[in-house]
Amino acid sequence: MRKILLSAIASIGLLSFTFNVLPIGAPMPKGDVKMKDITGKEVTLNDARNTNGILVMFSCNTCPFVIKNQQRTKDIASYLLSKNIGVALVNSNEAQRDNEDSFEAMKQYAKQQGYQWYYAVDKNSELADAFGATRTPECFLFNKEGKLVYHGAIDDNPGNEAEVNRKHLKEAIDEMLAGKEVSVTTSRSVGCTIKRKA
Repeated sequence: MRKILLSAIASIGLLSFTFNVLPIGAPMPKGDVKMKDITGKEVTLNDARNTNGILVMFSCNTCPFVIKNQQRTKDIASYLLSKNIGVALVNSNEAQRDNEDSFEAMKQYAKQQGYQWYYAVDKNSELADAFGATRTPECFLFNKEGKLVYHGAIDDNPGNEAEVNRKHLKEAIDEMLAGKEVSVTTSRSVGCTIKRKA
């Protein structure tokens, strides 16, 4: 009986963190939600958005896959900004806000990495819930109309940059800017789970 009860409790816990992933073509949600950025200012996704769209990436400070993808993140963020596409990195690890993903830790990490874009606190994982994001890093690319055109990983080998065959996100950016249909609209995000509060 105790085993069944524990199993039921575990299932309820899993169900509580099951979200509908934002479908391709959907408008960007929660664009006006105010978040604390590493600059100390209150910012929104609409503030980060530029004339050709925005990339929203769910990230953090300590996930091994975030770290493995850090140079790739910096490279693609710089590329996006050069194409008038805004960049917002969002930290939704609300359950780790007292330690590894505290605001102070975020500021230090961003300084070490030389971030030139938004890196904001997603309080109570509100944006992650709205997007259906579950991993770090996890990318959502929106076009100039604010519609989702790509969701997934930066490329096809998050664990080993030397063995990347296809740069999914960059391909999606280039196709979007050329006015083409994005050929690969989704890919599997690989990384650490977002640490939501129970």
